[in-house]
Amino acid sequence: MGIATATSERRMAEIAEKVRNGERLSFEDGVFLYESDDLLTIGQLADEVNQRKNGKKVYFIENMSLYFTNVCEAHCAFCNFRRDPDQEGAYTLTPEQMFEYIDQHIHPGVREFHIVGGHNPYVPFEYYVDCLRALKKRYPHVTLKAYTAAEIDFFSRLSGLSYREVLERLIDAGLESLTGGGAEILSAEYRKKMRVEKAGIEQYLEVHRTAHKLGLKTHTSMLYGPVESIEERVRHLMYLRELQDETNGFLVFIPLSMQPASPKAGIRRRNSAFDDLKAIAISRLMLDNFRHIKAYFINIGTQLTQVALTMGASDAHGTIVQERVSHSAGALTPAGITREDLIWLIKGAGRIPVERDTFYNEIKVYD
Repeated sequence: MGIATATSERRMAEIAEKVRNGERLSFEDGVFLYESDDLLTIGQLADEVNQRKNGKKVYFIENMSLYFTNVCEAHCAFCNFRRDPDQEGAYTLTPEQMFEYIDQHIHPGVREFHIVGGHNPYVPFEYYVDCLRALKKRYPHVTLKAYTAAEIDFFSRLSGLSYREVLERLIDAGLESLTGGGAEILSAEYRKKMRVEKAGIEQYLEVHRTAHKLGLKTHTSMLYGPVESIEERVRHLMYLRELQDETNGFLVFIPLSMQPASPKAGIRRRNSAFDDLKAIAISRLMLDNFRHIKAYFINIGTQLTQVALTMGASDAHGTIVQERVSHSAGALTPAGITREDLIWLIKGAGRIPVERDTFYNEIKVYD
């Protein structure tokens, strides 16, 4: 055994001891784990942490993804969803047009609308408020999980209102939780490189901080891929862990595997399965103050999602119906999934499926 191998094994053993003793991992620990190729040990440790928090339960929700507009002022390098207003395929729906789509697809089990969209400056802030109010009036039993922190920052600039005032207006219209998108990688260098023309690091964190102070529980994410460094990924996790220490307002962390620009892109343009599983497992180990880590089948596929349930993930997302953001890029995965398939997928990993609401209250246990 070489000196480097012995040193690496000793370091992994030290991290394992910290994990089993409930000690917080450091930035350096996170970097070491990302540099390690010992995926099985990392996954096993993550599974131990997850089972301490959640037992063998894996959560899912019956939800629908809604997109009122794909018109966007930003030109982020990784996004293929956005359109200019006069571009082919651009749309901005009225609430009545959205009702038509929903009524074609909704069923009594749907508990959540997941609402995101472009930063469309050609409609006033009232449009975004009215969309939520109309949905809540027509579907009062469905939870409105709407808008990213980047959208809230955009609404603030569009309206001249503070984050708090924007959120209060939206809450009054029916907003019950924020989605996790818009974080990408919380690194100034990354955001410059990828032309992230929206909320920066401080803005993203401050929107969630403000939402938590107003009583909203929110979601958060990391869009990882070949662009950022390992250190940037770990620093991203540290930012979120620090805010969670402060507010305890995050419900779940969602690692999002970046998609290539085209469905025809080869495997070298995609994240590896190894990297996807490592991102989930290391997130579980670093984010000790989060209860849930999500395996997002839209980006990593259903089979890898099933494996991820044994490597730290406690949430298999939801039925979605028709996802568009990742699929406007190069996602090759299903755009939605049935409740029965989700239950089968979770049971196949030796876990107990639990249908939940937006806030992780248990609706039904399928044991």
